[in-house]
Amino acid sequence: MMEALWSAVAFLSGSLPLAWWIGRWGMKVDIRRYGDGNPGAMNVRRAGGRGWFVLALLLEFFKGAIPIWLARHIGGLSDWQLIPLAIAAPVGHAFSPWLGFRGGKALAVTFGVWSGLTLWQIPMLLGGLFALFLRLAPPEARAVRLGMLSLDGLLAFGVAAGWAPAAWLVVALGHTVLLFWTHRRG
Repeated sequence: MMEALWSAVAFLSGSLPLAWWIGRWGMKVDIRRYGDGNPGAMNVRRAGGRGWFVLALLLEFFKGAIPIWLARHIGGLSDWQLIPLAIAAPVGHAFSPWLGFRGGKALAVTFGVWSGLTLWQIPMLLGGLFALFLRLAPPEARAVRLGMLSLDGLLAFGVAAGWAPAAWLVVALGHTVLLFWTHRRG
């Protein structure tokens, strides 16, 4: 029961089109008219510059991190109980009901979720993998897909070796499926 409630909170949080609202109300533009047409932080940068981008990126990040943190520290959820929440927040972003179920690519929200789960460990690893593959195998969409597959492999090894919880692997696999979908072009 508690997992369902917290999952709904995570989905709702993830679904809030904060970057789009920044564009609409702060910059007075529809950021979906820029770049790849998504309502995410990168199109805030394209439409309005670095300051707006940093604000949008932080808000997109925290809408993934905060529900996980609250569920862990206030709701008392852990390990397997956190899987639905960890997947719900980026799914909410990618399929936002506020925008007719057409959301963003869910990358910043995914980093937020991993920070809520592991603090800095997985976000740093994932950021390093994305940077490596962006350098070795551009474009961005391919780098994201290769980074997620690499994370899956590393976590599978970690589960077998005993240093990573199996729940992390399940979350990573869910994120991989979602990010493959949101990064299918490119």
